[in-house]
Amino acid sequence: MTEVSFHLNGTPVTVPVTDPTRTLLDWLREDRGLTGTKEGCNEGDCGACTVMVTGAEGPRALNACILFLPQLQGRAVRTVEGIGTPDTPHPAQTAMVDHHGSQCGYCTPGFVMSMVTAHANGATDHDDQLAGNLCRCTGYAPILRAARALEAAPLPAWIEQDRAAPFILPEIPPGESPSGDGGGQPPAPACQMPRGADELARLYAAYPDATLVAGATDVGLWVTKGMQDIRPAIFLAQVADLRGVTVTDTEIRIGAMATLAELRAAIAALHPAFAELIRRYGSEQVRNAATVGGNIANGSPIGDSPPPLIALGATLHLRQGDTRRTLPLEDFFLDYGKQDRRPGEFVEAVSVPRQPDRLRVYKISKRFDQDISALCGAFNITVVDGTVTAARIAFGGMAATPKRATTVESALLGQPWTVATIATAQDAFADDFTPIDDMRASAAYRLEVARNLLHRYWLADQGTRTSVLEVAP
Repeated sequence: MTEVSFHLNGTPVTVPVTDPTRTLLDWLREDRGLTGTKEGCNEGDCGACTVMVTGAEGPRALNACILFLPQLQGRAVRTVEGIGTPDTPHPAQTAMVDHHGSQCGYCTPGFVMSMVTAHANGATDHDDQLAGNLCRCTGYAPILRAARALEAAPLPAWIEQDRAAPFILPEIPPGESPSGDGGGQPPAPACQMPRGADELARLYAAYPDATLVAGATDVGLWVTKGMQDIRPAIFLAQVADLRGVTVTDTEIRIGAMATLAELRAAIAALHPAFAELIRRYGSEQVRNAATVGGNIANGSPIGDSPPPLIALGATLHLRQGDTRRTLPLEDFFLDYGKQDRRPGEFVEAVSVPRQPDRLRVYKISKRFDQDISALCGAFNITVVDGTVTAARIAFGGMAATPKRATTVESALLGQPWTVATIATAQDAFADDFTPIDDMRASAAYRLEVARNLLHRYWLADQGTRTSVLEVAP
């Protein structure tokens, strides 16, 4: 049995973890009676369960429904009950009342917690900050007015208390060491929380069938929707040396535990189209939890981060015990649900070379926010003196894996950068991809859109604005 220590609404708590897949949402409502945090979709889409979690990286809005208790070690959690009192409510609560931002009230605590977190971070992009919270009766205009009214309000005193909390809690005990007596491996502990990459490497080599849990934005649904038992589980929240994005003169190195929110902030000035794609990746709550390594390692054919990374020439860094190896990211994806990852091997980082920004990324989906891509195309084409000298094009949603359009690339290389060359290269998409029909799009639609996106890239490169949302390189 493992114990997890964190702060809850300003009070230190230590929770015995008998089931490592117990969600924060269930624990809050069932064990603590904090029912202001609501259960809506139970899959991280509606935001009714939003809480504020503060760690060394600062306050973050997260979905409690897919947040497991072991992920909270050393952090500070705030629910709607802990941000104010009936006599002295938080300014977000007052603003929602004053601007008539609540009707049935079910979604209101989640909206308030997203506002509280945005306010703590000084964020004023309210459309983005609240995109992960759904309301079906009030309408968003009064809620947005409440968010704007909150901007000038002072921060509550407890913010600084929460910022300090992660640094005063006790450390977790070391992970259990696998037996070395040659008498066979003992059963894997149900829950492990390694404190660094070296400890993770040792544990995962000993227990290669364990489930690695990073942000749990995907694995959480295995539990809440698939009813899977993911034990034994190795939780990566304490593996700080896999976090962060490092930018040098020669490369951008992205740790496997870097969140999509952290990558977006780091990449915005270098490749703004990539950052714009990440803005549409899930919600603020999801981006605050989802990791780059998890988005790659689960091998989804519709994961949105691999196509732009492949188009930028990304290298994947893998580790198995003390052995490390690298390979081009596109070679990691072998087939649907199958990756080139050996037993006990995990993603350590992904790196891309520094380069002039020629990247554009197009996400095609039925909704702008929080929707799975029908297809996602990434184009990185270099033109020198009117001739294509390099081309890397990658798509998600067009095949069983994220995949490069190598035939299209070949049709472009060495050719003049003209609409005639584009027309010829468009025909090559049928040689690279045989898309499927599914509920998101037909095969014919996917192929036609892929062709059109190449033309769209060319038009944008000529200075033609192709969308009101266009991000210029």
